[in-house]
Amino acid sequence: MIVEELLPVASGFVIGLILGLLRPSVRVPIGAFLIVALGVLATVVSGEYRISWSFLLIDIPLVAVSAAAGLFLTHRLRWASRES
Repeated sequence: MIVEELLPVASGFVIGLILGLLRPSVRVPIGAFLIVALGVLATVVSGEYRISWSFLLIDIPLVAVSAAAGLFLTHRLRWASRES
């Protein structure tokens, strides 16, 4: 169901927005931890773990890609505000 994928996408996007505000030296460790933690949380909350824990192989990358999109958006917004 499409609603089950809303949590990993939304949480990843928020992670990316938050990571864009952090120093570059702490982005990778904090980002990696949050991506894995929220990927696992998404699998558990949706109940997909009852079928198979292999859903982690879908949810964690989904959170990661969404985080990358959020981080990209943060950088673009900062860049646009500097040009003004």
